[in-house]
Amino acid sequence: MPMSAHEALIHLMVIAASSDAKVSDRELEIISRLVNRMPVFDTFDRSQLGQVAAAAIDLIKDSSNLDKVMAMVLGALPPRLHDTGYALAVEVATVDLRLEQEELRFLEMIRDGLQMDNLVAAAIEASARARLRKAE
Repeated sequence: MPMSAHEALIHLMVIAASSDAKVSDRELEIISRLVNRMPVFDTFDRSQLGQVAAAAIDLIKDSSNLDKVMAMVLGALPPRLHDTGYALAVEVATVDLRLEQEELRFLEMIRDGLQMDNLVAAAIEASARARLRKAE
């Protein structure tokens, strides 16, 4: 069965969380919060989040080719959700305000795969940093 747009968005967030080889509780919490509050998920059955996230983790573990996984996930996103997918991935990747080299490479793969405009990508990244910055 083909992957839905909702599943693709969740897969992107889970892959972003696991791109540095460790998924923190904070990353899992942000994924759950995003699914619960973002309008793009209004028609998603939220009770399926755990199952979809587990499928994403299994897909990553079982695949030796991240490019193939990324092509499948990005191919399931309609063009009108490309910037949304990138924004969600950035939100998860930047949750600790420190991007490791693996996370930067993953975001680059998404930008390239979605053919994101550089200015749009930069705006999304700056917005995420501003929203997640702490006062101290």
